[in-house]
Amino acid sequence: MMKMVDHGRGKPLLLVHGLGSSGHAWEPILHPLAQARRVMVIDLPGHGASPAEADSGTFAGLVRSVAAWMEATRMTGVDMVGSSLGARIVLELARRGLAGNVVALDPGGFWEGWERHFTVTTLTASRALVKALKPALPTLASNAASRSALLAQLSARPWALDGGFVAEELRTLAETPTVPSLIQDLGYGPGQEGTATTGGRVAIGWGRHDRLCLPIQADRAAKRFPSARLHWFEHSGHFPLWDEPAETVRLIADTCG
Repeated sequence: MMKMVDHGRGKPLLLVHGLGSSGHAWEPILHPLAQARRVMVIDLPGHGASPAEADSGTFAGLVRSVAAWMEATRMTGVDMVGSSLGARIVLELARRGLAGNVVALDPGGFWEGWERHFTVTTLTASRALVKALKPALPTLASNAASRSALLAQLSARPWALDGGFVAEELRTLAETPTVPSLIQDLGYGPGQEGTATTGGRVAIGWGRHDRLCLPIQADRAAKRFPSARLHWFEHSGHFPLWDEPAETVRLIADTCG
């Protein structure tokens, strides 16, 4: 069973993190969201405190797990926000008609051609690096220069991030056992299918300076989900919730209420 932590009160809002992360990733925007909503933060299977299931090393397996959890907890139709891998998961659940209003922040699954190999190669190298540097991560993350070097592909403003927060994110990337198989499945497996069938609103947010899911992929996402609103974060990398937290909260409020 997936670990879930509740924050705040009101209409439920489910947050789904990205590859090699955990519910901790939402820390920069958790407090303002929880002032207006019951915010439900999960750890995907094989991530954080949630044990892996037999198929947790694949995108399809993670979608199956989240959909089953939503049904078991009577949360089908809940408003959802996802980041990176989690953004693709919430888009897929919207496509299946299982979600309410949805915000997808820099979703994967829209790469083509050489972008697939680029994604697999860079993610594999990044994980190998943080695994090798794991004992030194707290020290490296506390220094603005080394923090910026480590997060150059993921953040447009890594020097502005909290060192302790960054150290924890890099630690989970190094320790999450399903990351290698997920990288291969995400990079070389089927791309994300389109056309949302949910009755709710769909917003796709994309960082102009995303160096992992390149900005050209945003147009593909918009074409596959033609009813979605495409929102550009002008000063963000792959994680708008890190680089532009206030604007991310506004997009979620505008889309999910």
